[in-house]
Amino acid sequence: MAQLAARPVERDRIRMAEEQHLSVPGRFEYLAQIADFVTSAAREAGLSDDDVFHVEMAVDEACSNIIEHAYAKASGDIELICRVEEPGDFRIVIHDHGEPFDPDSVPQPNLNSSPKLDVVQEGGLGLYFMRKLMDDVRFKFTPGQGNELIMLKHGKQR
Repeated sequence: MAQLAARPVERDRIRMAEEQHLSVPGRFEYLAQIADFVTSAAREAGLSDDDVFHVEMAVDEACSNIIEHAYAKASGDIELICRVEEPGDFRIVIHDHGEPFDPDSVPQPNLNSSPKLDVVQEGGLGLYFMRKLMDDVRFKFTPGQGNELIMLKHGKQR
């Protein structure tokens, strides 16, 4: 069962609650709910339509990777926290308890080797797109506590 909680606080010109939380099972059928949650939080934070789309795409890719790779051998939940750090700075933290991976082991895709996207090697494109769409992407792996992906978008205010 998905859980959603918001803790409202007063902020100048920012309508979003200080933090918004969502916890869902790590399964593909929950990607639409994750997208709705992140899109709503990004809009409430005052991000432009383009920035909201970038956030949604990056989170969809990240959660798809968690489901496909981190939870390939065992099931678990995906926990998301969205918050405004400073006016215009939107932070998403995605937490799971699946298998960790080393993002530095993923080679940069060679996008110049073929003019056709469907010919590009499998793997690495998702991480590449997340880094292109977001302003900061960091991974944290803590044994016994799980995996965290922290992404930041410096938004252009609407």
